[in-house]
Order: sequence, then structure tokens, then C-alpha cells
Amino acid sequence: MDALYPRLLVRDFAAAADFYTTALRELFGVEPVKVIHEAQYANWDLDGQTGLVLFGRDQIAETIGTTALPAEADAQDGSMLVFKVESVDDATGILEKLGATVLSAPQDRPQWGPNLRTAHLRAPNGTLLELQSY
Repeated sequence: MDALYPRLLVRDFAAAADFYTTALRELFGVEPVKVIHEAQYANWDLDGQTGLVLFGRDQIAETIGTTALPAEADAQDGSMLVFKVESVDDATGILEKLGATVLSAPQDRPQWGPNLRTAHLRAPNGTLLELQSY
């Protein structure tokens, strides 16, 4: 049962779908269940459960009546997508090649947890990403 999963609302659906398709393939060997450009919808499953969904931001704005509001606002991040990976350094290189921007290079973070290593990146669609291994 898909009880809880992240759905990213993205401005440029095609670019985001391409980024996450390649990123999830390279990092985890996961292929999308479906990518429907006309509906601006894509989803990926992990172990039979929904792991990530993309949806066009303009689609949901029309649905909930917020099309007149600004699409972007200057603010600190309110959410982050976290990937647990084998090698933070290798995964950082992969995502950077796919167009993600490194915000915080791979580093050990013992103050956050034993043997924790992280990196923080910004996906091309603007989502804050954390790569972690422990």
C-alpha cells in the first residue's frame, strides 16, 4: 500500500523527469514505472512501493486555484529529498554531471551521527537533495 511518498511539484516537467530518471537509474538501478509527459506525471517504485512522484507545478496550481500567485519566492528551503547511497562522493559526481549544483561538498558529519557522510546539492528543478551514507 502506498501510504506515504514524496511528490515533487516541478516547473519544467521534461527536464525534471530526465534528471530523476537518469539519477535514480545511476544511483539505484531504478527505472520509472511511468512517465506521462502530457499529464506531467512520473513515478518510480522501490520494492513495490511508490518511492517518488513528479507532477507539473502548473497542473496543481490550476487544480487548487493558485495560478495567480508567484511561481517562485525567495525563502529558505522547506523540504529536502534524501538519498542513502553507498558512496556519497561517487553519487555527488553522478548528480553533478546530470546538472545538479553542489552546495556542500561530501564531508563526514560525526556531529550528526556515527559514520555519517553527507553532501548537499540542488537538483535542476530546484529541489534540495541530501546524499548520505553511514
